[in-house]
Amino acid sequence: MGQHWQAINPFARKLISKQHLFFIATAPLSSDGHVNLSPKGHAAETFAIINDNRVAFLDLTGSGVETIAHVRENGRITFMFCNFEDSPCILRLW
Repeated sequence: MGQHWQAINPFARKLISKQHLFFIATAPLSSDGHVNLSPKGHAAETFAIINDNRVAFLDLTGSGVETIAHVRENGRITFMFCNFEDSPCILRLW
């Protein structure tokens, strides 16, 4: 069963710190736009937890600039971390 936390807790910090790969998902406001889901590698070098309610990531563009375009349009972004070692777990930040 899923859980919802209001802030990044110690469990989430530990899980995030162990990941080598994470995903970023964004979407435009218009219904005819495209959802953008991008895998991001090198999590230790490109993702940082600033505090319990704020994170930062280095957006290394590859095939375009959809992520930043969507974020500028509506401010919505989801980060997803998948742990396949130890206990399987999916953690999303939005």
